[in-house]
Order: sequence, then structure tokens, then C-alpha cells
Amino acid sequence: MISINGLSKVFGNNVALREINLEVKKGEFIALFGPNGAGKTTLIKIMSTLIAPTSGAVVIDGYNIRDDAIEVRERIGVISHETYLYEDLSARENLQFYGKMYEVDNLEERISNVISEVGLSPRAEDLVRTFSRGMKQRLSIARAILHDPPILLLDEPYTGLDPHAVATFDRILKVLDISNKTVVMTTHMISRGIKMSDRMAILRSGEIAYDVPRVQIQDEEYFKSIYESYVGEEL
Repeated sequence: MISINGLSKVFGNNVALREINLEVKKGEFIALFGPNGAGKTTLIKIMSTLIAPTSGAVVIDGYNIRDDAIEVRERIGVISHETYLYEDLSARENLQFYGKMYEVDNLEERISNVISEVGLSPRAEDLVRTFSRGMKQRLSIARAILHDPPILLLDEPYTGLDPHAVATFDRILKVLDISNKTVVMTTHMISRGIKMSDRMAILRSGEIAYDVPRVQIQDEEYFKSIYESYVGEEL
């Protein structure tokens, strides 16, 4: 479903990604860990077609991100610590904008359904700038799943959320049943990675340093020790 070959990204003198090779199968969930500056967000942004790679190839569901960006965007939903929402539009207006962009069928019905799924029906007509961080994240989930994409890219989705919002986020993902979707998630939360993923990987200095099936991870302490051995700092 996702094929990355020889992917590199350079910003001036800074090498953010170095010859990344990664294959993610249909329906697989991979959790990607790494310190700040390791290249996690850069990788997600390239996969999302938000920035272009310096070299290498990324193919999403058979479409190359360089040549087929529109087709790629139709097949991905992005949930990030950046919500990509318009603060001066209401929740419904935000979803109408994205729904028209993706040419979603029966748009108003679909909007009502996803707003209900994320528990925001009572606030559907309110401006996003009046929302709490947790509410914005819930709306960003609705935005990401509006066109029912087969692939979800989650970039530090728990960042800035309080414990209640984290629990709400987990509950929403469970209700949505993402088991049939291909998911790449960057996170610092080991417990979420172990609980949710099929694979766990470590990105270090722009390279995939470690990548194993989750069943090989005994527990959180075991993974913490592996992470420290590769990265040189605690997770």
C-alpha cells in the first residue's frame, strides 16, 4: 500500500531524511518513534504531498506522489498536531470545504455522520477558534475520514492533548474501526504504539534504525531499552 525507496530530503545544509526505504502492507499499522529532529514529520509531510522529496520515490496505493498528487490525496487522511483547520469557519463549514475539494458524494449527510462520530454535533455551527485543543483534534479526525480514505497518516496526534482528550481520541479511533485501514503513526507514546500497531520502528538522524513486528516487543520497558540503545536518550 505504501512503498518508499531511497527517499531523501535536504533543507539547505540540513539532511532531514537519508535514503529511507519502507514498505507498509495493506491493513498494516506501523508506529514510528524517534527524537525531535529525526525526520518523522518530514516523512509524513512528504507522504502527504505537502512537501517534495529531494530524491527517491514514494508510491501510495500505486500512485507516485510526484506525478499523481491528486490521486494520492484522495487516498490519504492526515491527522496531525497541526489541525489544518480554518479558525474563522464553523466546524460544518470546514468539512464542507474539504468535502467539496474531495468531491464527496452525499456531502451533507456524510458531514452529519462524521461530526456525530467525533461527538461534535452540538458545536457543528460554532467557529473553530472557540474550540478547545481536544475539540479541534476531534474535528481534524472528522476532516481526515470525511472521504473515507484507505490510508491514515497520524503525525504526533496526541501532542498537546490533556488526559481526557487522549482518552476521547482513543475512543473515537476504536469506534471508527481503523482495522481495515493502512496506518502510519509517529508518536512518543510507547503504550499507544504497543497497543495499536502491528510494527514498531525507530527513526534516527533521518534513517530507519530499527523495524520489527510488535509481537517481538515484550513490554514498554523492553522497548525503552532498545530505543535508548539506538538513540542514546530515554523515550
